Amino acid sequence: MNTTRIRTRPIPQRARDMLAQQGLHPVLAQLYAARGVLDKSEVEGEFAGLIAPERLLHADRAAALLADAIETKQRLLIVADYDCDGATACAVGVRALSAFGADVGYLVPNRFEYGYGLTPEIVELAARAPRRPDILITVDNGIASNEGVARANELGIATLITDHHLPGDALPQASCIVNPNQPGCDFPSKAIAGVGVMFYVMLALRAELRRRGWFKDRQEFNLAALLDLVALGTVADVVRLDHNNRILVAQGLKRIRAGKLQPGIAALLRVAGREAQRASCFDLGFAAGPRLNAAGRLADMALGIECLITDDAARALNIAQDLDRLNRERRDIEGGMQEQALAMLEGLEAAAADAQADAAYTRTLFDPSWHQGVVGILAARIKDRLHRPVIVFAAGGAGELKGSGRSIPGLHLRDALDLVAKRAPGLILRFGGHAAAAGLTIRDAGLAQFGELFESTVRGLLDASDLARSIDTDGPLESAYMNLDTIRLLEREVWGQGFPQPLFCDRFAVLNQRVVGAKHLKLRLQKDGKSYDAIRFNAPAAAGSAIRAAYRLALNEYNGVQSVQLIVEEWENAA
Repeated sequence: MNTTRIRTRPIPQRARDMLAQQGLHPVLAQLYAARGVLDKSEVEGEFAGLIAPERLLHADRAAALLADAIETKQRLLIVADYDCDGATACAVGVRALSAFGADVGYLVPNRFEYGYGLTPEIVELAARAPRRPDILITVDNGIASNEGVARANELGIATLITDHHLPGDALPQASCIVNPNQPGCDFPSKAIAGVGVMFYVMLALRAELRRRGWFKDRQEFNLAALLDLVALGTVADVVRLDHNNRILVAQGLKRIRAGKLQPGIAALLRVAGREAQRASCFDLGFAAGPRLNAAGRLADMALGIECLITDDAARALNIAQDLDRLNRERRDIEGGMQEQALAMLEGLEAAAADAQADAAYTRTLFDPSWHQGVVGILAARIKDRLHRPVIVFAAGGAGELKGSGRSIPGLHLRDALDLVAKRAPGLILRFGGHAAAAGLTIRDAGLAQFGELFESTVRGLLDASDLARSIDTDGPLESAYMNLDTIRLLEREVWGQGFPQPLFCDRFAVLNQRVVGAKHLKLRLQKDGKSYDAIRFNAPAAAGSAIRAAYRLALNEYNGVQSVQLIVEEWENAA
């Protein structure tokens, strides 16, 4: 396994001083300056700072299409994706459209039967429904659904695509496409999640309905009531938290902490043991999100969507408890798969060493017993362990393998798969995704060829230096700020992908240490005469008498007493 270099982000002193002069806390001024912030306005989370919906290409056309449908009582059907972003986008659509007076339902394909996106089979399923839709609306999918849209056109069903994934060479012939990443769209936030796109379409629809006088004798629905859903989907989809996304998340968290949240999100936090009034991005990404995702991974995401659209708190709690059980089951499955994968990797490493072969740049793994709903998480775990791009396949039926990949900085995974597809036409049946994550389908007979071609393609795109693992920190934290007030200050801010959670780096004396829970190391560390409890998870190897540690500040609560705890991510011995 690679050793990890601990690095310190450059902190532009002028930007830090400017931010401090504008009234930011000294710790926040340092952190924001290191993340490229030049002015306090860039980190203010006020709703007024959002990019205007008019900037999103075809949002106005989508609004007119939906307003016409509402006025003429057409039937709308949302076709959702089976992850947290898709579920929250569907819930935003169902709640907003219903409140605006639309006749709207939803359909979430079972990923194991129908695959991903608006497929011809899904269109036919919708067309056979007792309440045949007039318009299909995709959320968090559809930009690659050329065949499905073509089938809808044949059946006389209009299609509105709302998506954020990267388009292929040809766009589907839909009635309307809203996607910030489509050609010709100058919307500044290319990183907006699928739920964010749907929220923007609803903002545009509300403006169109206002223009038509729709609310003259009807109460106007407050779309801000859906920002908790937008925040959850945005954080869980691990999109880059640019300024616009940070506003959406900040506003959602503000509502959650004030108790103005959907019963389903309240229930998900409750079953995870998290307090809504202290909710953070971490709680959305690592407590609520995984429980919602478990429905799509192991069962049917309709269960997760029902949790988000019900107004019955008791029903929401019952569903959340079911989702919590599914998440525990998912963890058990993943644990078994991870043990198999690590044994497989040890065999590959031994074979490579015997053959004196170059270390592989990638890993392509498959086992016929693996669950296709969990391969994405497994790919992420192996990627984190090896610091290599990883694709994990599971059997998909009909002679196909369904794969999920995760990448490292420096390699755009979707573009790499596009190159593989072009170099071997027909090898990849379907693919799509982002820079960091992608999904694909191949024939089982093509596994070896895919692994070899993926390896050679990535070797052409990465340097050996890209495979060296490093961790970027925010440097030392003054002892005066290592307290509960700083922890609460940092918890209130929005951190995530592209705007990383604070990670400090200091030298400590190790006063004592012991292994707890068989695989975690609990330590007592000392700096500047003060001592702190610390823990390093899933790494029981002993530290020396002095260490240089990369750590996060965390609040530890025991018997009602709160104290500072350091969560150690990495360390180097420092004699």
